Amino acid sequence: MLKGKHIILGISGGIAAYKSVYLLRLLIKAGAEVQVVITPSGKEFITPVTLSALSGKPVISEFFTANTGEWHSHVDLGLWADAMIIAPATASTIAKMANGVADNMLITTYLSAKAHVFVAPAMDLDMFAHPTTQRNIDMLRSYGNHIIEPTSGELASHLVGKGRMAEPESIVAQLEDFFKKGEDLKDKHVLITAGPTYEKIDPVRFIGNYSTGKMGYALAEEVANRGAKVTLVSGPVSIKAKHPSISVISIESAREMHDQCIRQFPLSDIAIMCAAVADYAPENTATKKIKREKDEIPVIKLVKNPDIAASLGQIKTESQKLIGFALETNNEIVNAQDKLKRKNLDAIVLNSLQDKGAGFGTDTNKISIFFANGNRQDFPLKAKTEVAKDIIDAILK
Repeated sequence: MLKGKHIILGISGGIAAYKSVYLLRLLIKAGAEVQVVITPSGKEFITPVTLSALSGKPVISEFFTANTGEWHSHVDLGLWADAMIIAPATASTIAKMANGVADNMLITTYLSAKAHVFVAPAMDLDMFAHPTTQRNIDMLRSYGNHIIEPTSGELASHLVGKGRMAEPESIVAQLEDFFKKGEDLKDKHVLITAGPTYEKIDPVRFIGNYSTGKMGYALAEEVANRGAKVTLVSGPVSIKAKHPSISVISIESAREMHDQCIRQFPLSDIAIMCAAVADYAPENTATKKIKREKDEIPVIKLVKNPDIAASLGQIKTESQKLIGFALETNNEIVNAQDKLKRKNLDAIVLNSLQDKGAGFGTDTNKISIFFANGNRQDFPLKAKTEVAKDIIDAILK
């Protein structure tokens, strides 16, 4: 899976840099073209001569070559790469990546990278366990980076614990698995809804909810990474889709989302209804701002919005898969299973506001998936980017 792939190997200044030599050799043997970018401190642990001999390319460390003034474009590198792997990633490099401290060539290349980034932490156990490091790793994960967890064992300090960089063979295996998954949904079309809907009361007020769209957008990125063409019907959110295979249709109201889904669903192999759709809308929308009067309190009569998932369930064919979402506050399992059957879904993803870190506005989620065949899968609290992987893996199985 790595043959012909363009890989940036970033090396920062840690004793585990010696493993990067073996990693580089494995990548080259697998047929990848590798460009090494090393931090100044990384050169204290492994020489550019060794790395250049193995990669067949000059090693990049500085922004320009001192004797010729040749500029090394981090932007061009970011466009060239199919993937970037930073191994070892020290606590300092992880902190700079998480907070955008672009003071060396490796970090500027990372910030310019269009491809997926894999991060292999390596440090002493107490540094790895420190809340600051864990927060920075969580930030990187929330940005969509792939964290290759370190292993436990004897460290450079001769202490024993978690902090050893993953072995080169394991890193290569994870890269190969990533590119293999890029074929999972090739030639498939996936319809996804995301975000809230706004139901207008007047020109300045609306009925809505706290959805930020993070879960839906994470799902869109994940299926696009696996080769699918994605139509993302999105309510008003502040985030942007990144993958070029994602086509965004922006809507505001539930009726607009319903109409777009009815239009797009016949063209889709899979539909994932992740949006937090308002169940009700004002029967009438005032054309002017409703003014606050002394004696009169306006009465807003609500009407039901169309049930998008149920509408798609009625027209679903045998070749299509329809996945729903249920955000519940009580009787979670009963309510989710009822929606699964009533809306003719193939599966439903349940998350509960009872679970800390799940639901609206968070970077994490905790889910259970219920299937029409009676099966169930439960997952621990994870970053929404990781939850998206779990959901798509479950659907594919």
